[in-house]
Amino acid sequence: MPLVTVLATGGTIATRTDAHGVGTAQDAGDDLVARLDLPPGVRVGVEDVLRVGSYLMTLERVHTLAVRAAEALRDPAVAGLVVTHGTDTIEETAYFLDLFHRDPRPVVVTGAQRPADAPDGDGPRNLGEAVTVAADDAARDLGVLVSFGGRVFAARGVRKGHTLAADTFAAPDTGAVGWVHGDRVGIEARPVRGPALDLAAFDPSGVRVDVVACHPDADAVALHALVAAGARGIVLQATGAGNANPAIAAAVGELTTAGVVVVTSTRVQAGRVAALYGNGGGADLLAAGAVPSGLLRPSQARVLLAALLGVHRDPGTVRAEFLARTTG
Repeated sequence: MPLVTVLATGGTIATRTDAHGVGTAQDAGDDLVARLDLPPGVRVGVEDVLRVGSYLMTLERVHTLAVRAAEALRDPAVAGLVVTHGTDTIEETAYFLDLFHRDPRPVVVTGAQRPADAPDGDGPRNLGEAVTVAADDAARDLGVLVSFGGRVFAARGVRKGHTLAADTFAAPDTGAVGWVHGDRVGIEARPVRGPALDLAAFDPSGVRVDVVACHPDADAVALHALVAAGARGIVLQATGAGNANPAIAAAVGELTTAGVVVVTSTRVQAGRVAALYGNGGGADLLAAGAVPSGLLRPSQARVLLAALLGVHRDPGTVRAEFLARTTG
């Protein structure tokens, strides 16, 4: 009988509202599992790692979760893990876990859009389906997955697409890799993954990576201020295929020379970052030393950059590794 370990971190799936309608994460992992109709033939163990809204999932907290997940998988009886998590930053946490995950057994991240005390809560169904996926041999060797609303996504490329709707997750560039219905799991595609980073080598201390929005009136003030505050990496949320303006491009050159790693992503929902334009556009950003993020949007580009800086430290190594993981 397969054993699935649930690592609870809080989020809406664990949230209850007070008399003023304000919610906070309150339920423990045991509370979540107690509401399930467990899949037949599956045992579930539970551990509380955190109990916070996912908008509070700092790099240090995600690192703590990754360490605990690796420890849980040392038990050969465990068939897979499920992480319960707030939907706000599932895309960041799932991708971070995937970057360091080297075990063939799946880690499946899930959550809810409606709180635990909502009469039409979606948490029990999502959690039950995530347990089903984690226990299924079809999910092996796929890395970290997100199971939500009956669909299964690879960690890389998944994004929250609606603030409130129950069917919120999508992967605009690749689509879902599979589905889950009842006790059946179907996997229809295999995620593209790079080699696992060394979790033991990762040190979150001193790793500050910020996201800066580019818009027609943007200047370099925010870039210089963030670097002065200690940022070692910057992700540009650029326009179109990855464009800014001459002031931003000039600042990128200065920061890159100073050892700051700058990555160009985009605010557009789908499509690859491409160096197409001059006059401060993507071609000038690339010439100034920025690294294009490929298909990664700012949320996940920031995670990859932070993970690489925490492992390698050297800016040149980080640039080369980032490019290798986002090209192709």
